[in-house]
Amino acid sequence: MTIRVGLADDQALVRAGFRALLNAQEDLTVVAEAADGDEAVKLAREHRPDVILMDIRMPGTDGLEATRAISADARLSDVHILILTTFEEDEYVFEAIRVGASGFLVKDTEPAELVHAVRVVAAGDALLSPSVTRRLIGEFASKAKKVQSPATLDVLTEREREVVALVGEGLTNDEIAARLVVSPATSKTHVSRAMIKLAARDRAQLVVLAYESGLVRPGWAE
Repeated sequence: MTIRVGLADDQALVRAGFRALLNAQEDLTVVAEAADGDEAVKLAREHRPDVILMDIRMPGTDGLEATRAISADARLSDVHILILTTFEEDEYVFEAIRVGASGFLVKDTEPAELVHAVRVVAAGDALLSPSVTRRLIGEFASKAKKVQSPATLDVLTEREREVVALVGEGLTNDEIAARLVVSPATSKTHVSRAMIKLAARDRAQLVVLAYESGLVRPGWAE
């Protein structure tokens, strides 16, 4: 299976570098390139790539707004967005995840890590390593929006709510399995079912929902 990738960056040289790197992989191919956010949204609707590498800073509509538009389009529910930027400030990470991104990388990431990131995001997983997830969660907890009504969580079973809370603490499937004394496969199944019921694209969105619904509150995570 070939993973179809879209590139959105206002620098042609950067896009050329990414294109050469990705097209050199047997399972990856670049299908579209955009120089600004508006074009990224247009090409996403036209080509429906599996993954879009999206720069945050672009002229006109920026990468965050383009991500928001793509994520809000039900026709593009299978398009996963990986944010690429030279900026590491947490505010970009929080907002990118909140509006629908599945991952976040800085542009000076090693080539092998970038290729791995595309494959991870294409598989529907969030590109957030446990250590990075916990750091972000610690910051996210203090900056999370006002707690929303937990009514959206009513669709979950008690075990699924428990699992989502653990995802919100930054635990991996194996760590959740150990905490609940179940198999990793069972843990993964609970996470997958919760994602489907809550219409979450990936674990990153579950983290956001866990905090914004009040299921996990600042200070709960160790």
